[in-house]
Amino acid sequence: MMLLGASVVGVLLFSKLVLKLPWTQVGFSLLLLYLGSGGWRFIRVFIKTVRRDVFGGLVLLKVKSKVRRYLREKRTVPILFASTVQRHPDKTALIFEGTDTHWTFRQLDDYSNSVANFLQARGLASGDVAAIFMENRNEFVGLWLGMAKLGVEAALINTNLRRDALCHCLTTSRAQALIFGSEMAPAVCEIHASLDTSLSLFCSGSWEPSAMPSGTEHLDPLLKDAPKYLPSRPDKGFTDKLFYIYTSGTTGLPKAAIVVHSRYYRMAALVYYGFRMRPNDIVYDCLPLYHSAGNIVGIGQCLLHGMTVVIRKKFSASRFWDDCIKYNCTIVQYIGELCRYLLNQPSREAEKQHQVRMALGNGLRQSIWTNFSSRFNIPQVAEFYGATECNCSLGNFDSQVGACGFNSRILSFVYPIRLVRVNEDTMELIRGPDGVCIPCQPGEPGQLVGRIIQQDPLRRFDGYLNHGANNKKIAKDVFKKGDQAYLTGDVLVMDELGYLYFRDRTGDTFRWKGENVSTTEVEGTLSRLLDMADVAVYGVEVPGTEGRAGMAAVASPTRSWDLGHFAQVLEKELPLYARPIFLRFLPKLHKTGTYKFQKTELRKEGFDPAVVKDPLFYLDARKGCYIPLDQEAYTRIQAGEEKL
Repeated sequence: MMLLGASVVGVLLFSKLVLKLPWTQVGFSLLLLYLGSGGWRFIRVFIKTVRRDVFGGLVLLKVKSKVRRYLREKRTVPILFASTVQRHPDKTALIFEGTDTHWTFRQLDDYSNSVANFLQARGLASGDVAAIFMENRNEFVGLWLGMAKLGVEAALINTNLRRDALCHCLTTSRAQALIFGSEMAPAVCEIHASLDTSLSLFCSGSWEPSAMPSGTEHLDPLLKDAPKYLPSRPDKGFTDKLFYIYTSGTTGLPKAAIVVHSRYYRMAALVYYGFRMRPNDIVYDCLPLYHSAGNIVGIGQCLLHGMTVVIRKKFSASRFWDDCIKYNCTIVQYIGELCRYLLNQPSREAEKQHQVRMALGNGLRQSIWTNFSSRFNIPQVAEFYGATECNCSLGNFDSQVGACGFNSRILSFVYPIRLVRVNEDTMELIRGPDGVCIPCQPGEPGQLVGRIIQQDPLRRFDGYLNHGANNKKIAKDVFKKGDQAYLTGDVLVMDELGYLYFRDRTGDTFRWKGENVSTTEVEGTLSRLLDMADVAVYGVEVPGTEGRAGMAAVASPTRSWDLGHFAQVLEKELPLYARPIFLRFLPKLHKTGTYKFQKTELRKEGFDPAVVKDPLFYLDARKGCYIPLDQEAYTRIQAGEEKL
């Protein structure tokens, strides 16, 4: 495009200054050059994308304008929420499906004030950290919102974590208090002896003193007695820390991604304006509130834009549409795997009797996109791309089938993101002779990167609580010499019109059951359980499923393990999504010169017994143990007849 522009300018100068042609002939010459150089493609792209690009640009401009204003005024999420409460205090803010509990905006405001005043009375102050470890419910939102009113930063702990990983999250966050749901008491009891004795423990929910870790206090009656007035405003601004969301990252134990107030607003607002949401919409949120999709994209619409959000403890395929009908939901949230579960359900009248007009989420595969939309009569699929810590979120604002977003081909500089070439085996960035990363052409897969501009709240990278982890997510000399860019670790493909399609995940992470699985963490756990054997963990594709199923290759010349006992121990050591579905036992694992496992061939061979001659096993979900994987079992898995 730049070469074409330079040629046009060159012909213009030559025709007018040297040949001294009249403007009509100069214009005709330029048109011929333009069309002859492929310019007709530019015109075609312009015609097909101009409306989309203009709308996207206006959304970006609107959000950017608001962010700059809130930055000047030192607004925070609690301050923005206060404006929402003032607009409609008696409107329903949250509904918890589990108990049919309705909270108005005034009630949510009062509850969060109680939390702030109680924690302040217990000695917590602005800048301190308190951890929340509980399943979805209204109180989850009120707890972190109350902490934010005091300036206390909440560490939102994944409820699937156990033992070492759970201990690690609490330790690295430097939390001074842990508030956990009564359903999580057994997990807290397991690590109680390892916790710092200064950590205050509070339990919310049903109270059974004998089942609680020693020293735990029942939070609910304490909050009822706490004052409900608004505490004094902490010295916090729009770019200060709000809370931490834990992510597997590319290696090791979970990392605490920093969410600042401006990031919370940006993520919620871009979705709200980009997908044309309305204040009277009712959102059905069955995603975990310890993740950004459930807590920011979903709950953010309640706190910032006054929408009612229905919270469900966990996703249920059989109850999904009944809930939507009961609560008159107009927007449902999903991750790709949930859509497949819904499609696998028998047809029911309820799936066509709802008022849902939009499905909002990420990871919906192109192969089931149209079927999902048509079967459940959902006019708009609002697919987006983004991670908690990334600065290059995408939105599919016009429901292009299969796309997770777009970037303008005409004015690509407006939103500085790019797909750059990577080595398919090592996933290292490929650079040109000038040392700058090489951009991908349409149809060419590449890693998505976003230019970092710390002064711009929309382009900044807030990173992780552990600053050492930031270096792995930042690259230099990406768009041009001297710049910095955020590395998503994801491979996408752009088509001729600028639509972007998710292709794969790079590095030592894969996605299964809606969660990122860190292979390094799983390898360490398996190796420890298998007498420190060499273990390589990787993701393999399974037809009809979203993401990749975990597979572990174990170096074992004798394979003398008790797999029944191994499966039982894994239930305690790893969350469900991180347990390997397939096992492969082989004499030895090949390593690189730097002692890294060579996984490329292992991934290619997969779990096909016709290809792999080593002993193979798979996790039978019904029996809860590993059984031999023969050709018959492989055929059932390929046909989707085995539950994984």
